[in-house]
Amino acid sequence: MADKNEIEHIVERVVTQVLQGHVSQLREELVRRVLEELPQGAIESPHDTNAAGPADLLRGVGAIHAGSTQKEILRALLDGISQHCGRTALFVIKGGTASGWQGRGFEDNDAVKEFGLDASRGLPERVLHEKAPFSGQVLDMDPRFIDHFGSPTDDHIVMLPLLLKDKVAALVYADGGLEMNHLDTAAIELLVVSTSAWLELTSLRKQAPREVASYADSMPAAPPVQAASSFNDPFAGHAPKRTATASASAYEQPAVPEPAQAEVVSAAAAAAGVDPGGAAGHAGVTLSEEDADVHRKAQRFARLLVDEIKLYNQAKVAEGRKNKDLYDRLKEDIDKSRATFKKRYGNTAAASVDYLQAELVRSLAEDDITIMGANFRR
Repeated sequence: MADKNEIEHIVERVVTQVLQGHVSQLREELVRRVLEELPQGAIESPHDTNAAGPADLLRGVGAIHAGSTQKEILRALLDGISQHCGRTALFVIKGGTASGWQGRGFEDNDAVKEFGLDASRGLPERVLHEKAPFSGQVLDMDPRFIDHFGSPTDDHIVMLPLLLKDKVAALVYADGGLEMNHLDTAAIELLVVSTSAWLELTSLRKQAPREVASYADSMPAAPPVQAASSFNDPFAGHAPKRTATASASAYEQPAVPEPAQAEVVSAAAAAAGVDPGGAAGHAGVTLSEEDADVHRKAQRFARLLVDEIKLYNQAKVAEGRKNKDLYDRLKEDIDKSRATFKKRYGNTAAASVDYLQAELVRSLAEDDITIMGANFRR
């Protein structure tokens, strides 16, 4: 029998080959999914008359996905955004401050690296709080930033959150520049969302060999919180030279309101008629912030597992929906995903809700459980 090191080597090699063989598919699917998920008119773009074309946008996404390191990915992000605006800058949210990382289109791009942004008010504060992109005027920006770098010609600015693991890791700023340049906010939002998704996927790919090897050795999976903490922070080495006087610490790890904590459990449960069970299933009882976070991560992991099934079995999914025998066609993949999900979250606070079951019905069966077929576990 092969020893542990040999098994790990074989598993790692196979997993790496499979992932690399599907990178192009993953890129195409990621672009498609991002385009589908982007809300229509999320940011109004009245100044997009000179916007770059779709080919430039696709090249920007391709450059992001071609990055071999997280810093290369983020540099590609700013390079891509600069094709759709006059000026852009990225501010890292770290230790309660928003500090400049890199900029494009400024008279002195290096000066952005030393700038501490006041994220406690105006547009930066709103983006941090809502975790969503917003447009505004220069009056909504830190006045020190405008004094230092100058006001864009048309006074129109946008700011977007770069989300990693449901947290705002950085703020992305863009405007039309000091001359009458274009500002294509829809293209910028696509690039930012695509970068967030690609950074998380890159992290999952790096973790995959270790997780698969642990199954080969029949070892228990790492607890969910440990798995989340292993995510590689692209800004881990960023040490701002100067910081803003005002602090954004209140938004770095926003607390979840108690009503929302209960909704975390009930939303997925209602989707497939799953009984939440336990204290979380009773009205008036809320979860602790820690337990609510576990539920959110479990729900997110379930989505990733089901998305993977859909990505590699598109023909089977189409035929299964048509003939209402989806489970029979995808039984092996679904059962493996169930085992994986149970191994990671079966002994956690999220075990009270079958998030994978809910996601299978919602995403695979399009909210019609009969499409799964008679052999699907109810």
